[in-house]
Amino acid sequence: MSDDRGGSKPVAHRSAFHRTRKLATFGGRTGASWARHRARRVFASAERKDELDRRFQIETAQQAVALLGNMKGALMKVGQMASYLDQGMPDTVRSTLAQLQQDAPPMSVALVESVIADQLGARPGELFAVWDPDPIAAASIGQVHRAITHDGRPVAVKVQYPGVKEAIASDLTTADVVFRGLARLFPGLEPGPVVAELKARLSEEIDYRHEAMNQRAFASYFAGHPSIGIPAVVDELSTGTVLTSELASGVRFDEVMGWSQHERNLAAETIYRFAFGSIYRLGAFNGDPHPGNYLFEPGGRVTFLDFGLVKRFDDAALAGFEAMLTSMVLEHDPARFRAVVEDLGLLRTGAEFADADVAEYFSHFYEFVREPGPYTITEEFASSTVRHIFDPTGRFAEIRKAANVPSDFVIIQRINLGLYAVFGRLNATADWRRVAEELWPWVDGPPSTDLGREAQGWVPGPGFVTAPE
Repeated sequence: MSDDRGGSKPVAHRSAFHRTRKLATFGGRTGASWARHRARRVFASAERKDELDRRFQIETAQQAVALLGNMKGALMKVGQMASYLDQGMPDTVRSTLAQLQQDAPPMSVALVESVIADQLGARPGELFAVWDPDPIAAASIGQVHRAITHDGRPVAVKVQYPGVKEAIASDLTTADVVFRGLARLFPGLEPGPVVAELKARLSEEIDYRHEAMNQRAFASYFAGHPSIGIPAVVDELSTGTVLTSELASGVRFDEVMGWSQHERNLAAETIYRFAFGSIYRLGAFNGDPHPGNYLFEPGGRVTFLDFGLVKRFDDAALAGFEAMLTSMVLEHDPARFRAVVEDLGLLRTGAEFADADVAEYFSHFYEFVREPGPYTITEEFASSTVRHIFDPTGRFAEIRKAANVPSDFVIIQRINLGLYAVFGRLNATADWRRVAEELWPWVDGPPSTDLGREAQGWVPGPGFVTAPE
């Protein structure tokens, strides 16, 4: 290791420098491309300008896919989120970025085989009766292959990319800078707890033993559920960087988009029941809600994949969620709600805002459960939720500046930033209030839908068998 006067840099520092330089180079290329694009538009007709704009958008998205897809790690997860998050994004751009959801550039066959041999002691051709060298999914941390075990079980084998641990560590170093920048827009934001929470969760995500523990817990809890499926872990073929699970069946999100609205509503209801039932009943949230992590079957059956990014909540956190919902939704008590969010650290205490204004600002996040009756979650609602959080202008600008994101709310923001975007694309309609009342333990409402009635006789399993760390 050398000092600043010369010599070679440590490997970790070189890696961080290389990734940062690639981002800077991408920014420079994009800036130069934009300058050329503007020059071409000057003498173009209106029709030609539209064509040039579309081409520029697509080319920029393709460059981002190539950069982020090859960089792997946390930066690629940003690209994955962008592909389904911003409903205002042009369709051509979003469809290009969608390649990052499940079609990222894969590892070579030889590299996959070497990782498996190193982790499991033998090459795939020896470990499995049948091995498919072509991945069925390739994403930010690993890629998945189909196989059949020697005792005839179809399985999915997830193999982690070599170097991902170092890549994520490098990306999270940059996260401190990003959140310090956000703190300038939102003075109430405390970057420290946000960054610490992200580092803790993403550090867990790269350990497949931790993911296997999460997956076993969710599978145990939802065992026998009529509409929620969790693949079983094959422990003897799993390690810290290889995770083998039973092979799940179902179709991908894009195919579901061609189904009837009734079927899309059923799929959305199951996702809702899984996400919020997990939070309020299991005390955990699977924090990576994007279309590539679901497999669908007609009738509302959904199989959930990828349990690397899981947040567990203790009794105090769950009591805080209950207090917020009770004061906002059940009692409509602005003063009580304001006291709750201040106590939880979501809003700076003593700020000179009217209770009614505070309640109105936060009420957006409860809009579709505030009253009983059918409610359609549209793409516009999903986009407005993102703007509601990040737009530093408008009527609620000062409240936004006084708002904070405590650690228990960092990963759960994926509901606002991701889950509702999925629902928006499905144009999902339900009586969300009645479904929610079934899931809230302090209400424990009766079944309100066919899916609820089908699950009436289901008995949850034990879930996690150890206390949260």
